[in-house]
Amino acid sequence: MSTIEQKAITTIRFLAAEAVQKANSGHPGLPIGAAPMALTLWKQMRHDPKDATWPGRDRFVLSAGHASMLEYSLLHLFGYGLSIEEIKNFRQWGSKTPGHPEFGHTVGVETTTGPLGQGIAVAVGMAMAEARLAAEFNREEFPVVDNYTYALTGDGCLMEGVASEAASLAGHLGLGKLILLYDRNEITIEGSTNLAFTEDVGKRFEAYGWTVQHVADGEDKEAIAKAIEHAKADTTHPSLIIVRTQIAHGTPKANMASAHGEPLGADALKAMRAFYGWNEEPFVVPEDVKAYFADLQAGYSKQHAVYDAMFEAYKKAYPELYTKWIAWHEKKLPDALKADPRLLSSKEPKATRIVSGEMLNLFAEYMPNLFGGSADLAPSNKSELKGKGFFNAENRAGANVHFGIREFAMAAICNGIQLYGGFHAFCATFLVFTDYLKPALRLSAIMRQPVVYVMTHDSIGVGEDGPTHQPIEHLAALRATPDTLVFRPADANETAYSYIMAFEAEKPSVLALTRQNLPQYAETGEGAYKGGYILKDAPSGKPDVILMASGSEVELIYKAADQLASEGISARVVSMPCLDLFDEQDAGYKEAVLPNNVRARVAVEAASAYSWDRYVGLDGENVCIDHYGASAPASVLFKEFGFTVENVVAAAKRSIAKAK
Repeated sequence: MSTIEQKAITTIRFLAAEAVQKANSGHPGLPIGAAPMALTLWKQMRHDPKDATWPGRDRFVLSAGHASMLEYSLLHLFGYGLSIEEIKNFRQWGSKTPGHPEFGHTVGVETTTGPLGQGIAVAVGMAMAEARLAAEFNREEFPVVDNYTYALTGDGCLMEGVASEAASLAGHLGLGKLILLYDRNEITIEGSTNLAFTEDVGKRFEAYGWTVQHVADGEDKEAIAKAIEHAKADTTHPSLIIVRTQIAHGTPKANMASAHGEPLGADALKAMRAFYGWNEEPFVVPEDVKAYFADLQAGYSKQHAVYDAMFEAYKKAYPELYTKWIAWHEKKLPDALKADPRLLSSKEPKATRIVSGEMLNLFAEYMPNLFGGSADLAPSNKSELKGKGFFNAENRAGANVHFGIREFAMAAICNGIQLYGGFHAFCATFLVFTDYLKPALRLSAIMRQPVVYVMTHDSIGVGEDGPTHQPIEHLAALRATPDTLVFRPADANETAYSYIMAFEAEKPSVLALTRQNLPQYAETGEGAYKGGYILKDAPSGKPDVILMASGSEVELIYKAADQLASEGISARVVSMPCLDLFDEQDAGYKEAVLPNNVRARVAVEAASAYSWDRYVGLDGENVCIDHYGASAPASVLFKEFGFTVENVVAAAKRSIAKAK
């Protein structure tokens, strides 16, 4: 290793250690121990710090997101525009250097990480996206999509189940351009990994179908470089490079658990300076180190220029492909799709999961960049894109994915697909299994990635499968998730509108869809775009009571309004397919739908009542279910648990009595 490279590594180490020390918070150990590996990787990666979103770049995911100061140090030194002042303001209000990397917040950060293991799954999604986009657009002599995806992980990530799910699928798919570098320092917060993690990780990954290499010394930059080159040469298997490092190398806290998540302390920093012979003031980057990174930039700029010249020639040689490339990377839905009469053509009773399948396939006619699948439930979810093939090791052009029974990895992989660019990602399972994938959905929301979650079998209407498969609390939990749209449509028209809104959103959407057939309503319409609207009003426009519901329970309030009318009671029927969107409307619209002077209200939903309290008020009633279900036919369950017209009518009368 040259002297200047060693000095650059030492600079990374001190920037990380000093930033954590100044913040009095953070994780110095991994950045110090993994600095040689990180510099070796970033030096040879194809990227351009002057253009962080260059499509031809390799992708880098710091799955061990707690080591964020490693990435920030690299971004600063390589010239991504992250200033030394931002390094000094690590973990402080308003800084570009938050405690864990955040996509869209810091230039050069490809994905939000921190919840361990998810970064590996996101990297798998990016590698899948690269492979499918390459199959679609590359032509001989024109590799417009040709990058590697790298992830740097630690012991903690590889203990998480989501990493195992994703790695298993990656091996099955033969994602040869996915390379995982494992910083094996064998230390966690509680102490040595011998406390709880003694498996042979290499053998596990070999069993998954990965190529596995071992580097005995994390300070051996040449061995790391050779391992990366060997991994790049194997394009039929994903690669794991296990690098044995020492946490907080060169400090008195080396190999100590306290180095994982605590500042080193002044005395340890002083000893570290002595070990490395470092005489620079805190946060000072030596001039020769600055020059070293500036020289590297010339190579990156040349790579970028070569790619741009190739892409310009591609545009001329394949103008139709280039037009398609632009279309795939646009966010908006085609106008022709929104005008297609098939969107609103359903007339007969139909389950919204069936309508959902029709919508997905209709959308796929206009959006060939749909990419996703189900966690082994496509026949039930109706989520297969017909005639579009399945993405696998032999067919990179398939639009469907067999994710297997891996809900968490499925959702995190879809985040990676969406982040890569060029795709609209979707995934599907039963609504009750959002419990399995919720951490990845949460990251979709934090990153505002418009992944579409198709969640069927949305209530006790699942029936005989019983309480384990009947969602109760799930809608409330999903609606409580910020920056997430939750749709529960009442019929085919509302399902179509929900799909339009979901694919046009700049955040994730969940579609909760029925197993059982629902009637179609002549009155459902574009009011669904506002999340809630008057489906049927009292003849006078001045109701005695407001009945509101979502999904399958709209049928109950519709019929209950007719029953109340026969008894001289005027009811307004309000369909609420998306409470999140309704809450975003202005005060005037919300008052027009739910006027404050009508205190008698009933909310009906075959799920927890938690979502509805803000609408029903003190005099309102809920016809909901706040306990687990049972195994029986759906029709029996709805009756036994009070989801009947008679019960809704009784609740309306009670509310009217209280409001007087």
